[in-house]
Amino acid sequence: MTQETQLRSVQGLTGEEAAKRLAAEGYNELPSSRPRSFVSVAMAVLREPMILLLLAAGMLYLSLGDIAETLLLLASISFIVAINLYQERRTERALAALRDLSSPRALVIRDGEHLRIPGREVARGDALLISEGDRVPADAVLRAGTNVLVDESLLTGESISVSKTASETITAMEPPGGDDLPFLFSGSLVVAGTGLAEALATGTSTQFGRIGASLAGLREEPTRIQVETRRIVRLLASIALMLCLIVSLVHGMATNWKDGLLSGITLAIAIIPEEFPVVLTVFLAFGAWRLSRKRVLTRRVPAVETLGATTVLCVDKTGTLTLNQMAVRRLFANNQVYELDSDVGELPVGCDKLVQSMALAGQADSIDPMEQAIQRLLASLARSAQPSQHARMVRQYPLSPALLAMSQVWRVDTGPELSIGAKGAPEAIAQLCRLEGDALRELSHRVDEMAVAGLRVLGVAWSRSSDELLPEDQRDLKLEFVGLVGLIDPLRPGVPAAINECASAGIRVVMITGDYPVTARQIGLEAGLPTGVTISGAELDAMSEAELSQRVGESNIFARVVPEQKLRLVNSLKANGEIVAMTGDGVNDAPALKAAHIGIAMGERGTDVAREAASLVLLDDDFGSIVRAVRIGRGIFDNLRKAIAYLLAVHIPIAGLSLLPVILGTPLTLFPAHIVFLELIIDPACSIVFEAEPPSPNVMRRPPRPVNERLFNSRLIALSLIDGICVMLVVLAVYFISWESTNDEARARSMTFVTLIVSNLALILTNRSTSRAPWEMLSVRNRPLWWLLAGTTLLLSVALYVPFFQELFGFETLNAKSLSLSLGAGLLSIPVLEIAKRLSARVGAPD
Repeated sequence: MTQETQLRSVQGLTGEEAAKRLAAEGYNELPSSRPRSFVSVAMAVLREPMILLLLAAGMLYLSLGDIAETLLLLASISFIVAINLYQERRTERALAALRDLSSPRALVIRDGEHLRIPGREVARGDALLISEGDRVPADAVLRAGTNVLVDESLLTGESISVSKTASETITAMEPPGGDDLPFLFSGSLVVAGTGLAEALATGTSTQFGRIGASLAGLREEPTRIQVETRRIVRLLASIALMLCLIVSLVHGMATNWKDGLLSGITLAIAIIPEEFPVVLTVFLAFGAWRLSRKRVLTRRVPAVETLGATTVLCVDKTGTLTLNQMAVRRLFANNQVYELDSDVGELPVGCDKLVQSMALAGQADSIDPMEQAIQRLLASLARSAQPSQHARMVRQYPLSPALLAMSQVWRVDTGPELSIGAKGAPEAIAQLCRLEGDALRELSHRVDEMAVAGLRVLGVAWSRSSDELLPEDQRDLKLEFVGLVGLIDPLRPGVPAAINECASAGIRVVMITGDYPVTARQIGLEAGLPTGVTISGAELDAMSEAELSQRVGESNIFARVVPEQKLRLVNSLKANGEIVAMTGDGVNDAPALKAAHIGIAMGERGTDVAREAASLVLLDDDFGSIVRAVRIGRGIFDNLRKAIAYLLAVHIPIAGLSLLPVILGTPLTLFPAHIVFLELIIDPACSIVFEAEPPSPNVMRRPPRPVNERLFNSRLIALSLIDGICVMLVVLAVYFISWESTNDEARARSMTFVTLIVSNLALILTNRSTSRAPWEMLSVRNRPLWWLLAGTTLLLSVALYVPFFQELFGFETLNAKSLSLSLGAGLLSIPVLEIAKRLSARVGAPD
């Protein structure tokens, strides 16, 4: 029984049986690190320096008998912990959704149907379909297969692939190792062939599961931005604690120790940038989540950072620029050209032998788009995918990088004759048919005619033989040329616009294809690529590294390229200083995907090994999704910078109000409770409001940022210092005017705090964009911003006008004149900040 016949007879588990086994035995996955519990998150937050300082202030108030202040600080700490828990839950949900999407896929037969399911849903007893490039999802026994080779180095350490032989009787697994055994092991890689297997063990019951359980606790290395952020936080925290000690000692000796300790603690809380790590975690996690909503899965977090720096985008033609929905549109046989429409109906006169040969070389269950197009043509002509009902395949010569053709040998009926069908690249078929001279020139002419029309061209050959001793090498077959098949693969509708957007963004798109140069140039022309010089794979092999380094910058189209040559192209582009994003789908694409700064694997047609090597996975294989990912990546980095700039700026006036009264000997304006109030605005603003900001309209109309550009660079720090000092001057002006005019500590504190809150909101509004004014940004949707503005207004009103909270915060009721002055001064920050933004436009981040 052939593999094809056996596949048609297999029914596999029923959906109900699979569900019962999963419920009883668990999912097919290894133990993984669980989400942090409520208690562990709360304890981590309580160990933050700012929380420890607030607890110290609470203990100080408690020791002085000030129960109300103590309770306020404890309630504030609880609220901050609640915000962190909310952020943790949102982040965890986003990451959980990504984990579900990134689960490896498996092709199984259930209820007689072929289904692509998450690897974790494979159950014991499932019928598994495996092919080149797949990761084996469970320990299994091969029941039928053709030329199956498996890399088991993950388990055995042996780099040489082992061959597998099918068995219909074995029902128990044995240890890995050795050739010609039927055992397939979870995690091993199919490097050649196709097969049908039965899953015998899943999850921790597999060989890999027993070894891999110890890997659950491993953590990823921190990204470059995370390392940079931690360094800045440690530096500022050290400065804050040192100033805390100095201020506490100086002020304590000059006045009293209670005020000295409170002023020192308040200053430290004001300076410590505890929000930075939270902001970074939220932005990267939600950045990956937002990419997933655009059908782009992030497998490695640093890719989110690198997207905005991409300068060259190398893409496959088939399935990425085109729809990968092929159809046969032209046949060439007997020196005649036959045009076909979508509904062929009957066989054109003169094409009988060509169609018979296509059936001999066909693969009925293939997922290859070209093969499926040929099978659809055969079906429309009422032709079987097999030469006859009793035909049996004797030998298959697979496609190889050295010869881009495949042949199949059949014994038809019971006669002694063998029928051979071959198809592949026209030049490979010409080689197998020993075409020379005029015949070869005529073939090339016909191929070029089809290629100019944008068709992908296959050559077809056949032969009959009674020789039982088939050659080992396909090139030793004696074949007769039959004809050509031209297939059309339409361009995706949005590709020209996406390529134009890339050009506006300073990103060069390079098309790499296995097609003929003429076909590639025609598709490039339709897509809007600068055609220029087209370099073939043969020309690429003939170039030295120095010549390739020069020529790779001149050409946007590389044709007749095999996967192994992609790595050389990537390395050459990188040597020229380019930041390279590379797409790929096959096993041989993995080195190039790994070498590129951003490897992008195809989610629909890509192999498991390609997805594992990549940083991103396109769930829909659409070129437009790559461009959308770059746009989102640039927006994420822009918003992260806005949040960091806001954080640096907002701490300056808070630190100034905490320090200057101590230096000048005036009453303290801010106490720990006031800092907590401000934190209730700062935390949501930087981690939720700025994260929700949509990308700027011109985000794809500027060149890529340098990949080594630091997050905390001199431009960002300069802009933050200018903003922070402007706000501090406005707030200090209100403080000194109110204190000098009234000599009333509570009134001065109330007016100053209102001004500080309004100025803080002004800082948020102006930091939404570094090129547009706040009133221009009001039409840009950002729902969390409006919730923040409403919540802040409500909390401030309660603190100012509810007697209990007035006493806790040391406020007094402001009359209309005082309130108007405070609000007006705070709103004055907006034009002041706008003027500063215009003056410092050259040092601000582009927007």
